[in-house]
Amino acid sequence: MSKRSSAKYKLDRRMGENIWGRPKSPVNKREYGPGQHGQRRKSKATDYGIQLKAKQKLKGYYGDVTEKQFKKNYIEAARMKGDTGQNLIGLLEQRLDAVVYRAKFTPTIWSARQLVSHGHVRVNGVKCNIASRKVKPGDEITLGTKAQEMALVLEAQSLSERDIPDYVAPDGAAKVTFVRVPTLDEVPYPVKMEPNLVVEFYSR
Repeated sequence: MSKRSSAKYKLDRRMGENIWGRPKSPVNKREYGPGQHGQRRKSKATDYGIQLKAKQKLKGYYGDVTEKQFKKNYIEAARMKGDTGQNLIGLLEQRLDAVVYRAKFTPTIWSARQLVSHGHVRVNGVKCNIASRKVKPGDEITLGTKAQEMALVLEAQSLSERDIPDYVAPDGAAKVTFVRVPTLDEVPYPVKMEPNLVVEFYSR
């Protein structure tokens, strides 16, 4: 598991958007960037800058996945049939930590990764502590007995700020089934994601 190198809400301010749609986000109060130069007039972004921002935003949304892992997903998406951008979104949403987050087992993508890495999540009844594991359609994801009583999990399930998407089917409070790989328009991103710009970034 990679360690987050910076405060997660700095990404919100750097992008100027509330990426996770959370009420705690500082962007709700301060729309300018972090640091002493955050309020300076911004220069016009280049094509490269726009593509880089799109990549950093998408990568950051999934808990600041390492560049190596993210690029590996892009390469796999490019080899698959169909639209590379759509394929990339599908691969990212198939990550076990992403499914745990979508299932509302945790309030944030980081706590989802932690829950998985600490061995509290089972895939088809088998304990798995690899957050980047790809979940397949039909796979059942369940919480361990200890996790079901955690304050973090109970808090997440009571949150009204997001709903469980159609491609994750709940069965009670501690079990979900990953129904299908979603398309971009099915993923409930709080902000606009542009995987086509990410493809352009890596295709340079």
